[in-house]
Amino acid sequence: MRDGALAGGAAGPAALRPLLGAVLGALSRGAVERGGPLPEGGPEAVAARLRAAVGAVLPEQGAGAREALEVLVGAVARGAADPAEPLCAAHLHCPPLAVAAAADLAVSALNPSLDSWDQAPAASEVEALVCRELARLVFPGAGPRPSADAPGEAGSPQAGPDALVTTGGTEANQLGLLLARERQAAAGGRARVVCGANAHHSVHRSAWLLGLEPPQVVPAPRGVLDPAALEAALGGLARADAGARALVVATAGTTDTGAVDPLPRVAEVVRRHGAWLHVDAAYGGPLLFSAALRELLAGLEEADSVTFDLHKLGWQPVAAGFLAVPERAALQVLDHRADYLNADDDTEAGLPDLLGRSLRTTRRPDVLKVAVTLRALGRAGMARLVERTCAAAWELADRVARDGRFELYARPTVSTVVFRPAGGDDALVARVRRQLLERGQVVLGRAAVEGRLWWKVTVLNPAVRGSDLAALLKLVAEAAGVDSRGQGEGPVEGSPVAEAGEGVGA
Repeated sequence: MRDGALAGGAAGPAALRPLLGAVLGALSRGAVERGGPLPEGGPEAVAARLRAAVGAVLPEQGAGAREALEVLVGAVARGAADPAEPLCAAHLHCPPLAVAAAADLAVSALNPSLDSWDQAPAASEVEALVCRELARLVFPGAGPRPSADAPGEAGSPQAGPDALVTTGGTEANQLGLLLARERQAAAGGRARVVCGANAHHSVHRSAWLLGLEPPQVVPAPRGVLDPAALEAALGGLARADAGARALVVATAGTTDTGAVDPLPRVAEVVRRHGAWLHVDAAYGGPLLFSAALRELLAGLEEADSVTFDLHKLGWQPVAAGFLAVPERAALQVLDHRADYLNADDDTEAGLPDLLGRSLRTTRRPDVLKVAVTLRALGRAGMARLVERTCAAAWELADRVARDGRFELYARPTVSTVVFRPAGGDDALVARVRRQLLERGQVVLGRAAVEGRLWWKVTVLNPAVRGSDLAALLKLVAEAAGVDSRGQGEGPVEGSPVAEAGEGVGA
């Protein structure tokens, strides 16, 4: 049973060790052979090379575990868009920490499933601990702090903030809307989603999936929700439809520009109208780790539910999403019974009921890598990574602002830098991005903002250096065919880098 050896049990580590060597070797060779942020040649060339390397997907006779790992892992590594490469910066797609990836291996080997306690005795408790701690990060003043010394009292894990683990922002946003829909229905109303024009596409899809009317879209000038327009929309909704109960979705870190809605003013409007407030902080949420940056999310604690990802600005392998609520009782609407997983008599006998912790049944304990990372780095270590990453984005924005070849959209709020060629048109922006992709030189994003197309650099690599930022702009300028002009020295006056007195390393 050599190639069919199991990963778990006492013998599992011995079976895994040589295979891990093959995987690590293939990853290393693949990165060297790729030689950049992504493979050159474009989709057809990448697909052809992969097909040639893989050959038969289901051969009659197997080639053996080591050969299979070397060939397939090597082919995927050679053909990867690797976010650990500084010039791979298009999306909210972070380079995972080594410690998190190592922890994820343990999950694959043990293979717990979080749909019943008897499949994940320890992993389920890790999830409970981490979820409560992250929820407390979002809602620091909500409810009593859990106490292991008084399990039956107000300070028990049954009270106070809590969170659910999700696959990411899309699932968490859907859950947030679901909680609001059920609360509004229990009050005799009908939920109506109201969101900014800057809201993530998953808000619209979630409304459709939940059988709600299409969201009422409120203007978001300069990429942020307009509180005055929200006030008018909620007032108009109340007058036009007495049975509707507004479910407002705000954003803390938009996908296109990283903008944060004016949360205190939005929360004030929402409370005045008795609406539910869900904040999509899938991107911006980890700013909470930093004492220096958490004020950017002031007002987040006023929300009824918050989406929060750690596979964006948290350096976790996908998936590591959360939905946080200020009071655990809000999650009770997800309670569900399946006798083989959470029979009433088992629950009464003390077996934890896990089925109401997700809309999924079989569920991987993605929380372990998060728990390991938080223990390894602590709040201070996470804060340093967040601050270093944001500082790199601010430095890139300064470089763009003082370079006459480019036009900067706005200074980054989080770590997204949006810019375009000075005097260039949308066709040039699109062509340059695709050209750099085909050459395998730079992975740039694109953002349609205020009627124009822009390049987007989403800085998520805390190890990026000033020389990397300079190289990115040089390659973009060369592809765009613009010459070197108007390049000043030093941070722009008033920029975060200038105020901090330092940037990223050279």
